[in-house]
Amino acid sequence: MAEAADFQGTGASPARRWLRRTGALLAGAPLLAGLFQLPTATPALAADSGTVSVAVDTLTPSAPTDGDTLTVSGTVTNTGKQAVTDAHVGLRVGPELTTRSSIDRVASNSSDTQSSARSEIGGKYVEKFPKLTPGVAEPFSISVPVDELDLGDSGVYQFAVSLSGQTSAQPWKQVLGMERTFLPWQSGEADPKTKTTYLWPLISTVHMTAETGSNEQQTPVFLDDDLAKELSPGGRLDQLLSLGKDLDVTWVIDPDLLASVDAMTRPYQVRTGDTTRAGTPEEQALASHWLAELQGAVADKEVVALPFADPDLAALAHNGTSVTGSLSHLNEATDVATSTVRTVLHVTPSTDFAWPVDGAVDPSIVKVATSAGADRVIARSDSLQETGSLTYTPSAARPIGGGTTAVVADARLSTAFQGDLMRASASTLAVQQFLAQSLEVNLQTDRQRSIVVAPQRMPSARQAQAMAEALTALQSANWSEPQKLTAAAAAKPDAAATTTVPARSKYPSSLRKRELPRTAFQEIATTQDKLDNFKVVLSDQSRVVTPFGRAMNREMSTSWRGRATEATGFRSDVVTYLDGLTDQVQLIDKSETKLSGRSATIPVTVQNDLVQGVDHLMLRLTSLSPKRLEIGGGAYSEQQVKVSGGHSQTVKFSTTAKANGQARVIAQLYTEDGREYGEPVSFDVKVTEITATVMLVIGGGFLLLVLAGFRMYTQRKRAAAREAEEGGPDGTDEAADSPENQDGTADHLKEESGSPPRADDPQQPSDLAPDTATESTDPSGAGERVDR
Repeated sequence: MAEAADFQGTGASPARRWLRRTGALLAGAPLLAGLFQLPTATPALAADSGTVSVAVDTLTPSAPTDGDTLTVSGTVTNTGKQAVTDAHVGLRVGPELTTRSSIDRVASNSSDTQSSARSEIGGKYVEKFPKLTPGVAEPFSISVPVDELDLGDSGVYQFAVSLSGQTSAQPWKQVLGMERTFLPWQSGEADPKTKTTYLWPLISTVHMTAETGSNEQQTPVFLDDDLAKELSPGGRLDQLLSLGKDLDVTWVIDPDLLASVDAMTRPYQVRTGDTTRAGTPEEQALASHWLAELQGAVADKEVVALPFADPDLAALAHNGTSVTGSLSHLNEATDVATSTVRTVLHVTPSTDFAWPVDGAVDPSIVKVATSAGADRVIARSDSLQETGSLTYTPSAARPIGGGTTAVVADARLSTAFQGDLMRASASTLAVQQFLAQSLEVNLQTDRQRSIVVAPQRMPSARQAQAMAEALTALQSANWSEPQKLTAAAAAKPDAAATTTVPARSKYPSSLRKRELPRTAFQEIATTQDKLDNFKVVLSDQSRVVTPFGRAMNREMSTSWRGRATEATGFRSDVVTYLDGLTDQVQLIDKSETKLSGRSATIPVTVQNDLVQGVDHLMLRLTSLSPKRLEIGGGAYSEQQVKVSGGHSQTVKFSTTAKANGQARVIAQLYTEDGREYGEPVSFDVKVTEITATVMLVIGGGFLLLVLAGFRMYTQRKRAAAREAEEGGPDGTDEAADSPENQDGTADHLKEESGSPPRADDPQQPSDLAPDTATESTDPSGAGERVDR
């Protein structure tokens, strides 16, 4: 941010601070001359610089006022090879720092023993050590009334803790170690106070997969148990909640985190290597408790909801807009944000804010950020830099055109807690530096301003503790007052503040390298296309649309930055699971089929292994040799398919044989809009048609049998007539009844009718057999005959 000394070479406050500093200099010039002198052993100071490490672990109160007693505690450690004797820890108040950049310089050289420092306060405000053994840390604690520090007017003062002593190699008193920090001093109520907005982020990485159980509750499956660890006592999310509920902050929440924790309150599954386990009752209770605590914490606070799963706006702007459908996922993520927060937390959030990574913006990011309805973009001052003549840090709100407001967070305050704060001394320095920068902003001008602080998205537990410590001190300090983010965004902008969004070429390369690539958005588009093709056949689309829709939102999450391998694996798992569900509605393979006769039916079976029914499917059976085999009177025929969950349906197609030979047939499922569904099934049909010549032969043989029978009938009738004419009991035609005549008649019949019929002679075609029973899942056997 702009400031007087950084850009103009003048004091931070043109009027107020010039007057008070001039008076202080005139009145205390002799005193200052003595105070700025180094200790007597100046040459030795450089020779043994850093022999002892000084760590300031606590400094309370962080922002003292009149009447307070300042307590400083920490450790001193002899890092040299020789013992330090006649040592003591003392306190030093350095000169006032009048610019924000001077605070930065001191912080970057906090252990420097060679820079100028005032003399020790001395007296009883020291702690002595007869001997410091190499490698041994010794604790110290010194309390001193603020009145003894001889502070001047309100301002930011250097404050140092030094270790003085001597070694056998250099047996004279010298400064062997020092730790510099800051003492923000506001002697009375500031007028006006700075209005400070602090964003308190509840954001995590992706935890839930697209996979759900086949039961009615659709039991969710988690990638791992990391979320449970974050919710556990002392975990990152546990600390953010327990610390944030006592602060006056604006909560910035990823709805995906709420949905994930809410899912943990019910039965769920967790992947552990190649297996899964059920979530334990203890983990469910942990999630329930955390949500209940969060509901209470945000009940009367401002809540800003990010789009679901916190999509990477910069990656989308740079690599995703050229891929069809990418922006629609951002719109969906925004739409579901409000309902998720309302359902879980019972509060209505603001969804007007977009938050690009690290507040880095360019025109394409702003365009994407506002495309889903957000008209306020949280930027940062190291991206939207001041280029004008302002001598102070301006308010956060900036109109950047098109009805969009950039809410520019202060970069120094926002990045104050990004370092490794595992050591107490590092945390204390970060807290004091934050407070020093905040006070310096207030002292720049008599104009009241609205300052926004947007820290890192996912602070560690230790970083969260330091943030809370600094905010607790700030909110009790007399130069700042809390403000909601919506109020800061609506504040009157400074007329001279920059409103020019930096060009796309100015976007930091270090951030661009960590973005999701274009291929990621192409893979998401492919998944969406497969989902669209799958959902249209389902009787209950919500069972797949919701989990896969949220999974694709998670594929665009900002949390994948710097985790390219994990991001690729997640996308692969999503599409693999979708393919597996799609394949559960399939055609049963068929072997070669034989067709004997002019017409018959070919059965094709559709199997549905899903728990829900499928509808709106068409099954098409196509003959690749329609001149040999027709299906439904043409080259193909199709029928609608509707199969209940866990069942199958056999569909029958009428066929007509035209010529002998082998015909290739393909069965394929289609959605009602004509898109192929699943893999086709192809099989051969062997046609053995009965020709007209064969039919004539069979017909001729039958006619001969009829004629032979008719001749036998007439001969018997004539014989009966002759017998009746001869009359009498002895008039029987013995010749006719004799064995010889009987044999002769038989021989005659054999001559008339030809050979007697054989068992394998062609027969008449039988009627078509009843249709095969439906819902048969057995595949066709080798040489299967179709139904006739």
